[in-house]
Amino acid sequence: MSGATVSGPTDIRVTVREQYGALAEGKDGCCGSTGCGCAEPARSALSDIGYTPEQAAAIPEGADLGLGCGNPLAHAAVKRGETVLDLGSGAGIDAFLAAREVGPEGRVIGVDMTPAMLDRARANAAKAGYANVEFRLGEIEHLPVADGTVDLVISNCVVNLSPQKDQVFREAYRVLKPGGRMLVSDLVLERSLPKEIKESIEAYVGCIAGASLKEDYLRFIREAGFEGVEIVRESAYGSAPVTSAQVRATKSATR
Repeated sequence: MSGATVSGPTDIRVTVREQYGALAEGKDGCCGSTGCGCAEPARSALSDIGYTPEQAAAIPEGADLGLGCGNPLAHAAVKRGETVLDLGSGAGIDAFLAAREVGPEGRVIGVDMTPAMLDRARANAAKAGYANVEFRLGEIEHLPVADGTVDLVISNCVVNLSPQKDQVFREAYRVLKPGGRMLVSDLVLERSLPKEIKESIEAYVGCIAGASLKEDYLRFIREAGFEGVEIVRESAYGSAPVTSAQVRATKSATR
């Protein structure tokens, strides 16, 4: 994959699906020795990206693939009985943690476009006995979820991989109930990337080339209809002009 360049949305989706599918199957499929997805060796510890020791201990074996860049549940104020939707749920790490918080009377839906990730997440759920979690095949730009049925949308370092981020946020807005909220952890840019990095497929799969400028990312959320858009936690990430940000937003209770 070294030297390959981005040629369009279809090319991006196919490549991302292939590389993350290889990772789900235990193969060295993403970024070789540089780490895969958003996990850089220096930032791979869960405590470094906002998870508590209690949360780390509760994650089922095989659910943490080191792909996160923040804890989307840290500022989400999850309540028992709620319905939570995880965009790009991967092997299930945040879905399982959310399931503990919503309790047996709540439910969690994970959506991922990679069949191998879904297989791994479903196996993890069965092995750990999570009856209130389900994983659905789908793209986050076209969610297989009904209108107005979700209390909370979360995502962890996935939206940056989408070539249609504005559509992702419109879909998140659609599925939320009036008064629902969204909390996403993601990578954003403080300044534009050099052309050679921006067009690199390897950098795209590594969560760098697809990242938007911070102001554009927040604008996409506002233009989707969200209110109260704010960054609740932010930290430097790696050596590039990249920031790890946790963004919270709400859907009006009257819509």
